[in-house]
Amino acid sequence: MKRMIIFCMLFFCSTMVLTETSPRRAKYRQILRKIEELESMVKEKDAELLYTPENFVDGCENTTVTCFKKGILKLQPARSQDTPKFTKAIRIVSRFTAKDKQCNATPPCESYEKKTPKNFLKGFENLIQMLFKN
Repeated sequence: MKRMIIFCMLFFCSTMVLTETSPRRAKYRQILRKIEELESMVKEKDAELLYTPENFVDGCENTTVTCFKKGILKLQPARSQDTPKFTKAIRIVSRFTAKDKQCNATPPCESYEKKTPKNFLKGFENLIQMLFKN
């Protein structure tokens, strides 16, 4: 009976360790949630078009993230009531970094096509999801 209880406790503890989320995954999920929040709050009408990186170069993720971070700072909330929540989401998203392996051939941010704020955020979301899978 004692062995059975010990076995059950060990089994329970090991399954808890295996299902625990890594800090990296939790950070990616938080960033994705904040990007989704920004999509619903961002000013779309009369908003500045933003350079939106596409066709991400493998190994140059940090350079691409830097382009997105520059654009994130230019976003504006659609309603003034959303400003505190919007500012907090911007602050969290702009802290995100990715590691470059050895990046040589990344075009400058200005070489990318300009898109609307919502399409810009969709592009950033796609990059985060790509990094999340790796």
